[in-house]
Amino acid sequence: MNNWNEYLSSRGARLAQDGSGHVPDFGQSLGVAELAPGFVAPVTDQGLIAVTGDDAAGFLHKQLTNDVEHLGLAEARLAGYCTPKGRLQATFLMWRSSESVFLQLARELQPALQKRLSMFVLRAKAKLADAGTGQVLLGIGGAAAEATLTPLFGALPPTPYSRIDHPLGILIRVADAFGSARYQWLTTPEAAQTAWPALAAALRPAGTDAWRLAEIHAGVPQVTLKTQEQFVPQMVNLELLGGVNFKKGCYPGQEIVARSQYLGKLKRRTALAAIDAPAQAGDEVFAVDDPDQPCGMIVNSAPNGSGGVDALVEMKLAALEQGDVRLGSASGVPLRLLSLPYALDALDL
Repeated sequence: MNNWNEYLSSRGARLAQDGSGHVPDFGQSLGVAELAPGFVAPVTDQGLIAVTGDDAAGFLHKQLTNDVEHLGLAEARLAGYCTPKGRLQATFLMWRSSESVFLQLARELQPALQKRLSMFVLRAKAKLADAGTGQVLLGIGGAAAEATLTPLFGALPPTPYSRIDHPLGILIRVADAFGSARYQWLTTPEAAQTAWPALAAALRPAGTDAWRLAEIHAGVPQVTLKTQEQFVPQMVNLELLGGVNFKKGCYPGQEIVARSQYLGKLKRRTALAAIDAPAQAGDEVFAVDDPDQPCGMIVNSAPNGSGGVDALVEMKLAALEQGDVRLGSASGVPLRLLSLPYALDALDL
């Protein structure tokens, strides 16, 4: 991986100073206008767990919010892992091969989550291992993404959350953003270096922050260290994205997740907002008409190229309807609400 980082640095990438390999950008923070025509971004903040064995799918099916047993080889799904109280400990993008189920999550959560899941394997024929070593993840999106990838792969995954295996690696089409298809490509450092000149010639080189911005505009949340155990899945719209299966069997927190869905009215959702100030996951937001207590929390944020951030913000629906929400306090910087690419359930509003 060090050779890959060195290669990126030689191509103009600015690497984080903490040794993480995080690529903030290629000289400047980019916003929607710069990314929408087409971009390629090394994604360096994700971890990957492989669960291998005869009982891998069955074991995970009893742990996660989504159906794992019927996960097809040509698809990917979102899923969550909850506490017994229904609060998300992690969110995953998952897919499977003939031997393993793969769970992609925030890298900072991987060691503890991998250890915790391993504790519950017991007699099941399943083993968890780090699958990210020696792998490179590239995020590719924008209007030119499809035309750029087609010469490399031929046929591309046709719909969001479909995937293909290819000699060049695993290509997953994830949720669309900026009005175009978006793909993540998991490959070797050697293949990535070979492909980079052509990718960078056709697409705007960008950093992990750009991929996070695209995820935010796709309305896809990711639980990180600062937001662990803060949200029931519906609070971050996970079921609207197909990340919760209400017909599958039990899993930790299942009763509370089901109760939130079927009994009473959901009182909290996640919205997309622009904030003209620095802000990060875990920061609280306040409604002007209820200044004494926070009405919500930032789930994810990323620089938007204009000096501030765009963010997914979980909040009370009453505050969302009222519309005057501020960062940090009721007198803080206002949030400008933007449109999500999917509709919040009309029954909630």
